[in-house]
Amino acid sequence: MATPRPTEREVLSADDVAFYDDNGYVVLERRLPAETVAALKAELARFREMARGLRESDERLDLEDSHSPDDPRVRRVKLPHTQSDIVAELMRSDLILAPVRDLVGPDVRLHTSKLNVKSAHYGAPVDWHQDFAFYPHTNDDLLAVGVMLDDVDEENGPLMVFPGSHKGPIYDHHASGVFAGTMDLEASGFDMKDAVKLMAPAGSISIHHGRIVHGSDTNRSARDRGVIFYEMMAADAFPIMGSMTGALSFEEYDTRMLCGSPTKAPRLEAIPVRVPQPQPVKRGSIYEVQKAAAKHGFRAAAE
Repeated sequence: MATPRPTEREVLSADDVAFYDDNGYVVLERRLPAETVAALKAELARFREMARGLRESDERLDLEDSHSPDDPRVRRVKLPHTQSDIVAELMRSDLILAPVRDLVGPDVRLHTSKLNVKSAHYGAPVDWHQDFAFYPHTNDDLLAVGVMLDDVDEENGPLMVFPGSHKGPIYDHHASGVFAGTMDLEASGFDMKDAVKLMAPAGSISIHHGRIVHGSDTNRSARDRGVIFYEMMAADAFPIMGSMTGALSFEEYDTRMLCGSPTKAPRLEAIPVRVPQPQPVKRGSIYEVQKAAAKHGFRAAAE
């Protein structure tokens, strides 16, 4: 049984919800006030300065392969809601949570957050994958909210999705028997020309389903592209593999509740699941994990 949704929707129309159910994504243009976007961009500038002088990634920042201590290039800020008050406040605001409640119900738990950055003329691609392949749960009321800090267009590495793929299987994300965090697009029956680019002005948000096939190409423009991703789920979706991330206790897990009430009763649904095991010896961000894949969709397309 699906999670009951509020009888009165807060943000999304009935057409929006139907579109999300059918396609696995929705885009809300200009959702954030201009002053909020400006404050978030100032935080991103602060994170870039934090990278100055660093020679390798650390627990806070994941650096581009082209990074140097004198020319800092950040590709991901890890858990930005723990490093920035404004990112944390936005995450718990109705600007983000109201449309999420319209899609998964009133009880919402945080999985993780990240700020992905694609530097001008570079910006590492994120190869094709499904979030659910990384963290399977007892049901699939999982989604990711993307907050666009810059205007996103065809050239600066927009998120690309395959509409309706959230209703299909969880594809094989392994290479040589080890979890590699990416899938062979062609072998899985997809053609890149069918992917939809989620493009919108700064301050817009996208929401994509945890099972949708998605990725993003290199930034080929002269403009940076930054997107904050908040990954969330209904409170009755419980992890199948990987437990509750690290050594968290059940009580600590409930501190991730963003709104509504926690539960001790997982909702079980008949959905496809693949176990992301065995994990690679060298573990890190998705960028590092995907390097072990035998085939890279975006690099192959560029070649």
